[in-house]
Amino acid sequence: MSRIQAIVKIRKAKQTDAARIATLSGQLGYPTATKEMAARLRPALRARKGVCFVAETMEDGVIGWVHASVTPLLEVELRAEVNGLVVDEKARSRGVGARLLEAAEKWARNMGCGGMSVRSNVIRDRAHEFYLRQGYEHYKTQKAFRRAL
Repeated sequence: MSRIQAIVKIRKAKQTDAARIATLSGQLGYPTATKEMAARLRPALRARKGVCFVAETMEDGVIGWVHASVTPLLEVELRAEVNGLVVDEKARSRGVGARLLEAAEKWARNMGCGGMSVRSNVIRDRAHEFYLRQGYEHYKTQKAFRRAL
């Protein structure tokens, strides 16, 4: 276990984490103002079928987060999905992401899920390698579509 792993605490996110979660969201490629993140975080923290964990140290505060949710689907057994996972660029490759993912997986098992999935942008080679190291398999490539409502 690395030094940083030993001093990292994984806990459920709180509303007061919004500013740091917003900053880390920017590192993930999704810049978000603290006020907007606070508004998004509020219902996410109350969701029965979702969870957000943060990794923190006494010295640096929140250095990472993972958001996961369960959506019953007709085509597959009940599974959870990693909606987002990021570790501060200064703390990467030290096991923090693995600890966050492990917390989300444990939560998913407790929710009755038989599996966990994650989508990752095709340009995120480093993230792809991370998920493969964690035992995930690349099982399909797809295009994503969206429409504003």
